[in-house]
Amino acid sequence: MNKELLRKHIADYLAERKANRARFDADLEERKERAAYYQSWTPERLQHMSGEEFAEYLSKLWAMRIWGNKQYVVDKLIADNGLPNLLKHLSDLIWSVLPLDQRWETFRKTVKGVVPAMMSEILCHVHPTTCMLWNRRAYVGLNYLGVPDLPRYNYQLTGRKYQDLCNTAGDIAKEMQALGDDDANLFTVDYFIWGESQVAENLTDIYKPIPAPAPPPHVDTVDAVTSDFIHDEVRDKIADIGTWLGFQADTEKKVAGGAVVDAIWEATIGNMGRVIYIFEVQTKGSIDGLILNLLRSLNNPAVQGVVAVSDTTQLEKIKSEVATVPNLKDKLKYWNYSQVLEVHEALESVNEAINSLGLVPEGF
Repeated sequence: MNKELLRKHIADYLAERKANRARFDADLEERKERAAYYQSWTPERLQHMSGEEFAEYLSKLWAMRIWGNKQYVVDKLIADNGLPNLLKHLSDLIWSVLPLDQRWETFRKTVKGVVPAMMSEILCHVHPTTCMLWNRRAYVGLNYLGVPDLPRYNYQLTGRKYQDLCNTAGDIAKEMQALGDDDANLFTVDYFIWGESQVAENLTDIYKPIPAPAPPPHVDTVDAVTSDFIHDEVRDKIADIGTWLGFQADTEKKVAGGAVVDAIWEATIGNMGRVIYIFEVQTKGSIDGLILNLLRSLNNPAVQGVVAVSDTTQLEKIKSEVATVPNLKDKLKYWNYSQVLEVHEALESVNEAINSLGLVPEGF
């Protein structure tokens, strides 16, 4: 980390806070209220949450700003995980006495659909002295400050990596304390990154593409655990993209006899019926299995398009295999999974910016 650059921005931040005390105090009070709300949910209260309380709990998160219809996200999480199971694992993530990296790793392997930005925000609200808030803005800020080996994608944010990031944020908090912010903690660090992003040229264009290393070009060569996380992240982001484009989207959906596909986009056209687009994500495993699943899905007459998603090398292998399959070769489309991640990131930024305008009331 570039400590000289960090100290310069801390000094700028503290000067700005002194010059605009009323605004900073109001923002700080709002953050304290948010932290108090999340800290009030003890393990016992958490595990007895109602569905309505859980919806309010999640809807308050900044990570939910990308969703105009927050209830849709809540309903899907409950449907995918079951509310009692979801609340049990959430309670363990926040309150278990196990080391932070173990709690993080267990939760991300067990619970479907709760992304790292949501996990870290809850942890930071409840434990502001030990847990940082990780999101796109934190990535941009730490990247600007010269912190190496930052996770660009969700599958890269392991428990060990999140602990390392918390340690880095702790170092920033210590620098802030040394320069006069006696009460600085990891929640304050998020405030600092947010505030300085308005004045630092490198951080101002928060929605512009961020230069970063590409994902692994050969997904089939990574370890099985990483492969599974890449598969699930790509699958879930395909569903997100479909939802943002106005489709009814879902994952792990049965569309025909013997065909459960990774993701679908579905639209209803007036009273004429449904149109379905199928996506199968290939990381490891048999290409023959992927082809068979796609062929079975085409038995559903509503299926109008099928898409194979993988890295460049495997997509070429799939094309070669499909060339001898008459019912599929002219229908199958191909999408590089790194492009899926890029499209999702772009649409996420657009949705966050538009939803921040508050054009449609929440719950509409």
